[in-house]
Amino acid sequence: MIAPDVRNALARQAAVALIGPRQVGKTTLALDIARSRDSLYLDLEDRDDRNRLGEPALFLDHVEDRLVILDEIHRLPDIFQALRGVIDRGRRRSKGRGRFLILGSASIDILRQSGETLAGRIAYIDLAPLSALEVEDDRSTRERLWLRGGFPQSYLAASDTDSMAWRRDFIRTYLERDVAVFGPRIPAATLERLWTMLAHLQGTMLNASTLARALEVSAQSVTRYIDLLADLLLVRRLAPLHANVGKRLVRAPKVYVRDSGLVHALLGIASLEQLAGHPVVGASWEGWVIETLLAALPPRSRPHFYRTSAGAEVDLVIEHEDGTRWAVEIKRSLSARVSRGFHVACGDLEPERAFVVHAGDDRYPVSRTIEAISVRQLAADLRARP
Repeated sequence: MIAPDVRNALARQAAVALIGPRQVGKTTLALDIARSRDSLYLDLEDRDDRNRLGEPALFLDHVEDRLVILDEIHRLPDIFQALRGVIDRGRRRSKGRGRFLILGSASIDILRQSGETLAGRIAYIDLAPLSALEVEDDRSTRERLWLRGGFPQSYLAASDTDSMAWRRDFIRTYLERDVAVFGPRIPAATLERLWTMLAHLQGTMLNASTLARALEVSAQSVTRYIDLLADLLLVRRLAPLHANVGKRLVRAPKVYVRDSGLVHALLGIASLEQLAGHPVVGASWEGWVIETLLAALPPRSRPHFYRTSAGAEVDLVIEHEDGTRWAVEIKRSLSARVSRGFHVACGDLEPERAFVVHAGDDRYPVSRTIEAISVRQLAADLRARP
């Protein structure tokens, strides 16, 4: 579904950065795009491919008529300075579009490096795990996606057992390899404990001091560890909405492990039956719905949550580019019962539209201003919004 966006970006920009966590399908997508044009694929985790870029400007000028795919760009961060010169020289020769497809598994690292040197020369596209819009539209399929998460190899595994085994290997690989690359001073065992604690606390307010006491580290260390998990696209900090409503607002972010399958793997939940009886079931569903909706978010729309000290609350507030807001309450039940806190919050925020996402398939009005809707239907509405 995202391939046309990548092709369109390559048609208008010299470089396109495709950013997403490991094993989400970036390389598969890039190679599929490469089949339709003269291209060169370089895996920068491979020493031989890195050695070919010993003199990057010289090498890249030599292949200026080809699309160059640079995979795992964080392995060669100094290349961004060379890319700037190569792109600018190419523009002077009318070769200023579709030059580079850059694949990265860490958001902040990529944005920092490329933002310093490639402003105006690069487009960014996020590749998220599979969402409800990309699987069959039935309840059992959605529940399998929720249980296993959206990483293709996990979702498509032959059984729930195989899926769980893949996710555990995925977690181990991140802890043993990527922690050493991006956070060499962070003990992998400590980060695993924190990651598991965040799964238990899915969707709660971030309290670094409480986590620090449990881990026997400083609150600053906890913040740094969460920064790393967020940079690796594994954790989301959902910021509170700072609305001018004359009320006392909660100011701490809410924290989610972004992929529901990883939540369940970290907690040892291997089946829907186990999940249904686990205390995290509601928070896991909330996190999965939020990630599904954010994957469909229109450009320049911003997600938040809203909560006051008096109990008014909205699980997800979407601020669109034109200044309008959509308010979303998330319920795991098949019925769309609206809490008093949501009614009060809608009175505060006056959203353009208000929804209750439920676990069923029906769409119907709950009141004059609130609509019950499935997660897939709301994601489709978001994607269709200009």
